[in-house]
Amino acid sequence: MRLEQALDAVVERAIAERRIVGAVLLVHKDGRPLYEKAHGLADREAGRVMTRDSIFRFSSLTKPVVAATILALVDEGKLRLGDLVTKYLPDFKPRLADGSVPDITIHHLLTHTSGLNTGSILTPDEQAAGVNRWHLGTQAIMARLAGLELMFAPGTSWAYGPSIDVLGVIAGQLVGGTPGDAIAKYVTGPLRMKDTMFGVNDPARLAAAYADSPQGAVLMGDPHSVPNAWGGMTTYDPGRIFDSAAFQSGGGGAAGTGPDFMMLVETLRTGGGAILGPQTVAMGMANQTPQLAQAVGPGLQFSYFGAWVDDPQAASLPVSPGTNRWGGIYGHNWFIDLQNGLSVVSMSNTGLEGSDGAYRTEVCNAVYAAL
Repeated sequence: MRLEQALDAVVERAIAERRIVGAVLLVHKDGRPLYEKAHGLADREAGRVMTRDSIFRFSSLTKPVVAATILALVDEGKLRLGDLVTKYLPDFKPRLADGSVPDITIHHLLTHTSGLNTGSILTPDEQAAGVNRWHLGTQAIMARLAGLELMFAPGTSWAYGPSIDVLGVIAGQLVGGTPGDAIAKYVTGPLRMKDTMFGVNDPARLAAAYADSPQGAVLMGDPHSVPNAWGGMTTYDPGRIFDSAAFQSGGGGAAGTGPDFMMLVETLRTGGGAILGPQTVAMGMANQTPQLAQAVGPGLQFSYFGAWVDDPQAASLPVSPGTNRWGGIYGHNWFIDLQNGLSVVSMSNTGLEGSDGAYRTEVCNAVYAAL
């Protein structure tokens, strides 16, 4: 009851203050559901309430789905973590500032230590003309990513970028299809994550997308940009999820539900279930950037699935060391605390508050204070 009251208060206050519009929040401990509730509205303008099976634009929740797919391919012997990307994409040869072409491996892509540039793949003229980058086609997108100068030599630093998009393409190629075919074969199919895909199987359940504003959460336009905490702008394209011709972005193009994602999270927490071997999961959830002083930020390194908490105090988190956590810019967060047997999935339909605002911290702190 204490946990329920604490989390109810956090979510209801965020909705009342117009910081978020709606949410689905799931907390499991040692495999037992302690809290599974939907709050607020999935679509404020239509007056449609949020439900536990509401579908959300996953954004970066797509990444651990693709990472699990890649590791399943490793388990099956279809690829190795030390393989060069050029083994699968022969023309993918981005250069460093000095013109040299370094080796980039599958491991580098999984850990965001590849050095791949986060810059636009469109020319200034294309940007001015409003060209849809997702319609360039897979080959063109890969070629343009490879044409951007690397930010650093692979393995020497960490930068969040398009690495998982490249992995999605490789996974699709290895199954003779698309990234969607690969995740369906190795992850979403075996785990019965029936609503997780590059697209929406039931638009009537799709949550509308909202964004921060000084007046509170506003319905997103398409595209829609908001200032972020990193000194730039975050630009959303909520209509992309309906576009069957769009590039299937392994870094952020899928949609799905909170219960679907909890199925993946719990599968990882408990050792891999039907999709991965226990040793592979243990490796995937371990620190994969020990060569760096830090990766994501103070106290945070990176695993194959998300941030790996090295020093909870330095990271200002109440979690245990070794916790894996990440989120998605449309308003989501998740974490797996192995020591405490905790799996938490926090979905909202408001970015960036739900993913990177005070709400994220309030949910996490409430869980640990109550337990």
